[in-house]
Amino acid sequence: MAVITQNGLRQRLRLWRGRSPAPKQEEERIAWPFRIGAWLGFIVLLLPVAIVVLAGLNSGDHLTFPPEGLSLRWIAKFFESSEFLDAYLFSLWLAVVTMVISTVIGTMAAIVLVRCVFPGRNLLRVYFLSPLILPGIVLGLALYIFYISTGWGLARSMPGLIIGHVLVTCPYVIGTVSAALYNFDTSLEEAARSLGAGPLKAFRKVTLPNIGAGVAAGAIFSFIVSFGQFDVSLFLSTPNYTPLPIALYISLRYTFEPTAAAAGIFAIALVVISMLITAKIVDIRRFAGIKLS
Repeated sequence: MAVITQNGLRQRLRLWRGRSPAPKQEEERIAWPFRIGAWLGFIVLLLPVAIVVLAGLNSGDHLTFPPEGLSLRWIAKFFESSEFLDAYLFSLWLAVVTMVISTVIGTMAAIVLVRCVFPGRNLLRVYFLSPLILPGIVLGLALYIFYISTGWGLARSMPGLIIGHVLVTCPYVIGTVSAALYNFDTSLEEAARSLGAGPLKAFRKVTLPNIGAGVAAGAIFSFIVSFGQFDVSLFLSTPNYTPLPIALYISLRYTFEPTAAAAGIFAIALVVISMLITAKIVDIRRFAGIKLS
């Protein structure tokens, strides 16, 4: 059995991180019906976003489309409104807390599901990913009834709200980290262990830097999902702290001012920035062709 030195391990790590991509294959021409369908899909997805932005820049007194004119009047109103600004900042804080917890729990769960072989592993994977399948309104109602029936004081409380958001966002972290782990060469970690590194040190020095893109992508996805989470927040939000989606819902029920659309502009901007960060730090091609079974 060949002995791997520290220099050899460093060389293998450099080759792993900087390995040249596979030669590009000639792209096949895509039929025009698929191109038209793709453009129609983009239009359907982006048209509501454009309507919200234009409605938030409306110069009129009511939430109408097309706008009567363009003005920053309601943008300034958003910063003056304690209702929307406090809700925005609270949703931002809640999303950050949820992101941290979901990233830690989801990364550990992904390692167990990928590295460990035991009876019922596929069933456990389905159990962890089930919040992606369940409708949010069903999950929120089920959590609320569970909190009430147990009498643990979690109903309409901050810990209960955070638990609900973590349950919804954890599957995104598990999915991205699992994809990164399936692409990781475990012999690098084994080489580090053979040189005397413990399990935690080998994970921190070798595994984590190589799966960092998957961990970061899952963290950003969980942040975005938590920030815009409406269904779970509708049942679990506390009386004193209102997330932004609930504040928008209440405003549109009782008032019809463009301030809600102006708040939506800042929410859209936050999501766009998060996605740009994800595209910058994550190489999507590394997750292509992954078979998770």
